[in-house]
Amino acid sequence: MSQRFFVAWFDEEHALVSATAAAREQGLSIHDVYTPFAVHGIDEAMGIKRSRLPWICFTGGVLGLSFGAFMQYYASVTSWALNVGGKPFNSAPAFLPVAFEMTVLAAALLSVLALLIRARLYPRVAAPQGLLSRVTDDRFALCLVVADERWNEARARAVCATHGAIDVTYEEIAS
Repeated sequence: MSQRFFVAWFDEEHALVSATAAAREQGLSIHDVYTPFAVHGIDEAMGIKRSRLPWICFTGGVLGLSFGAFMQYYASVTSWALNVGGKPFNSAPAFLPVAFEMTVLAAALLSVLALLIRARLYPRVAAPQGLLSRVTDDRFALCLVVADERWNEARARAVCATHGAIDVTYEEIAS
C-alpha cells in the first residue's frame, strides 16, 4: 500500500527548518522530514514532543540494580552462606561490580525493547520501503500529507517557495 505525498526539496538545513515551522503554522499536516544528517531544531519545528525514552532507560536501570543486588544478597547471605576468611556475608563492596553491570544491561535491553515496540519492528514484519531518493546524499525533503482535510496545494506551494524550496514534487511512498 502506498500513499501520495507533496514533497518539497531543499539544499540547506536552515531553509528546511523554517519551511517546516511555517507549514505547521499554516495548518498543513507534516508526514516526515528527511535529512542526510541530524538537524538541530527540526523536532521543535515539526511539533514533536519530548521522548519518554530516558524514563524507560531509568526504569530499566533501577530494575537491573534491584535484581542484581537482590540476587547477590540472596545467594551469598540467605541461600548459600559461606564463611570465607571471617568476612561478612553481606559485603556491599563485593556486590557493586555485578550490580553496576546489571544496571547497564537492564537499561540497555529495556531501551532497545521500547525502540522495537515503538517503531513497530515486530518479528516477520517488513520494514517500510520507498524512502525518497537523494535524501541520504545531499538533499533535504519535507513531506506533507495530501490526503488530509486541511490540504491546500496553493498554500503549500507558497510556503515552500517562500522558504527556498528548489523543487516541489508529488511522490508515492510505500508504507
